This record gives sequence, structure tokens and C-alpha cells, in this order.
Amino acid sequence: MNHRPAPATGAPPGVPWPLVLSLGALALVRPLMSVTGVTETIGAPWAQLGVTLLVTVAWVAAVIVAHVPRPFVTLVCAGVAYGVLAVLLGAVLSPLLGEGFRVPLTHPLAVLSVLTVNAVWGALAGGLALAVRAVRWPGSGKG
Repeated sequence: MNHRPAPATGAPPGVPWPLVLSLGALALVRPLMSVTGVTETIGAPWAQLGVTLLVTVAWVAAVIVAHVPRPFVTLVCAGVAYGVLAVLLGAVLSPLLGEGFRVPLTHPLAVLSVLTVNAVWGALAGGLALAVRAVRWPGSGKG
């Protein structure tokens, strides 16, 4: 048998990229609520906090139900994916919504901040997923 190693892609192994992108896209409900005025209708900051909590629960549930081998890394990547998608959404919507809509894309430190904050969000969700998995399936191991 010929056991060749997989080609090095620079991507973490065991991370389901379609799920990562789907979870990142799911979180776009947060900025879309702001753009459409739903956040103001419900009442900020409770609307954003509630949606963030619901998205976090959905992320954790998704990696647990899908039996993702590395839930922590997967959710950190989902957080970064959301950050990238949110920056791109801002770049697309900014010309349509006028100057009242701020775009981090024009400020590199703002982009770094968005990516960092959302990576931390993913890390917190990933830690929660590991804790749930450890309680549900003791000895399940890796993150």
C-alpha cells in the first residue's frame, strides 16, 4: 500500500471548511439586523446580544451534531470567516448606504481588530463546544 501524506495546504487538518463558511455566513445576521433597522426596532444592545447568543449556540450545536474532530479550531476559523465576510459586506453596502455606514476595510487596524475580536468569539464558542462535548462524551479528546 502506498501511504502518501496529504499535500501541505497551510490549512489546519480536520477542519470542515464548508461548515466554517456556513457558520461565518450565519453570523452575518448581526450586521444585517443593524442595516435593516431590526436592531433599533427590538432595542440595542439587547437585540445584538441576543442574536450573538443565538449564533453562538447554533455554532456550538453545529460542531457537536456534526461530530467535528476539532471543534475549537473550527469555531475559531468560523469567527475569522465571519470577520472577513462582515468586512466584505461592509465594503459592498457602504456605497449603497452612504456615509453613515462605516467600513473597516479602509482602515487596516480596524480590519485586524474585527478579525481578532471574532477569532476570540470563535475561541469562546469553541471552548464551550469542548466543554459540552467533554460532559456529553467523556474522553472525546482533541480540540
